[in-house]
Amino acid sequence: MTNIIDFRVRPSTAEFVSIADNPVFKDMMKWIGYEKKTSPVEHLVREMETAGISLAVVQGRDLETTFGWKVSNDHVASIVQRFPRNFVAFGGVDPNKGMEAVREVQRCIEKLKFKGISMDPYMHRRYANDKKLYPVYAKCAELGVPVILTSGPGAFVPGSVMEHTAPRVIDEVAADFPELTIVVSHGGFPWVTEMVGVAMRHVNVFFDWSAYELMPGAELYVQAANTIIADKVLYASAHPFVDFKESLKRYEKLPFNEDVREKVMFRNAARILKVEVSVAAPAGRARMEPRAEGRSEGQVYYSGSPFVSVLQGSRGQGA
Repeated sequence: MTNIIDFRVRPSTAEFVSIADNPVFKDMMKWIGYEKKTSPVEHLVREMETAGISLAVVQGRDLETTFGWKVSNDHVASIVQRFPRNFVAFGGVDPNKGMEAVREVQRCIEKLKFKGISMDPYMHRRYANDKKLYPVYAKCAELGVPVILTSGPGAFVPGSVMEHTAPRVIDEVAADFPELTIVVSHGGFPWVTEMVGVAMRHVNVFFDWSAYELMPGAELYVQAANTIIADKVLYASAHPFVDFKESLKRYEKLPFNEDVREKVMFRNAARILKVEVSVAAPAGRARMEPRAEGRSEGQVYYSGSPFVSVLQGSRGQGA
């Protein structure tokens, strides 16, 4: 499969890999076996092309008020500006900064032309339904852009509480902001059944389970995708913590139904990101472009609605 959208990728630039220099993350880096190593973004693009990844989501990250670490949105913007056909950007904001965070959301979307916003509630030391995050949610809903919430155990990160992003907490956010598209990164693990239930219950909730595909209980994600939430599941590698080859090898072995596999690896993400795809791209590769008004011959068009897609020559439901 060559039409792959990866919803969680970090380039190995000096600013991104500086996480390994922060003593707070030392034990986490050791646990995942991450060795600090910088490399040019051009190298990442070549890796993506070799792996068949057409588009990747790159996120800024602002943990300044809690852990004194940040990947600036301007740095992310510089990467996307150089490689607009390979990457789309989500801005990282710190809700503990109050109105400064809200203004940063607006700057990211309106000035930097990002596709969405990213937050890490358990690293902000806030529940996902904490009132500090609600102004950010409201601004994202107003601007019509999705928000990524990082979840998971936060292994060995001192002062973090994984329940801050438990799916049952995100359930309340989804109910309070029905117009807001929410992507839960790392699948709310270890609350697998909760994540499935919340995604099934809310049309505006999606998730990936990057880095946790082989964990005990993770097989339920695949079972749910094959049966009740085929339109809600996304592929993400968490590169470079899991490299593309290893990640894609895992997904090749996961027993998705073939129509579901295409949704997971490509179509669901295209719908969220509002990109259109040239089917007749060179060498059989799909080419991602921002969504334009109307449709062109030879293109597949994904609407902005989480569940509605219009496929050329098809009346099928979902994407």
